Amino acid sequence: MSGVPFTTPASVLTVMAHPDDAELWAGGTLARCSASGAAVTIAVPHHTEPGRDTEATAGATILGATLHQYDQPTVTTLRELLLAVRPEVVITHPLRDVHPDHRAVADTLVAALPDVVIDTGHPYRVYTADSYNSLTLDGPIPAHTIIDITDTYEQKQRALAAHASQPITDHFGPMAETLARLWGSRIGVNHAENFVPLPILGRLPAARTI
Repeated sequence: MSGVPFTTPASVLTVMAHPDDAELWAGGTLARCSASGAAVTIAVPHHTEPGRDTEATAGATILGATLHQYDQPTVTTLRELLLAVRPEVVITHPLRDVHPDHRAVADTLVAALPDVVIDTGHPYRVYTADSYNSLTLDGPIPAHTIIDITDTYEQKQRALAAHASQPITDHFGPMAETLARLWGSRIGVNHAENFVPLPILGRLPAARTI
């Protein structure tokens, strides 16, 4: 399997459950998009733990992204976000992610999408990202859209390290390294991230590219 051609989208929105999720599951790809001129937005709920929102700002800045924080991931909140940003591409968690917070955000996003797509035509493409050890409640995440992040991997790790309150050094950092090397080995590069398309109103993206 080879990596997919990388065509920079005009805009990318990630909708994740926790302040470090975008960095962990899609950080290299977001950094690559930003470096290529895309407008990148990371959307996560405000966090109750002290310092987490500040860490989220720092991580987004390292990736070249704009941080958008909101109170609760309701259908109305995410619909308003989609209408405001009108992204070409959206990235979220797997619908059957092993983490309940991840599943809740992904389900809410999917519920908000149809009306927005009908009204605006955006987003064009929606993808789910990786998960813990590439596993969902239904089994392994399938290889699909594998993006070479070799050139932005160090940037991804710096963005992760900005979340100093979390177990980055002992847990998330090493897991990110393992996953990036495993996906990279699929396409013959040092580091990569994998994404799986979600159908929008019954349609999957025709292009195998972010």
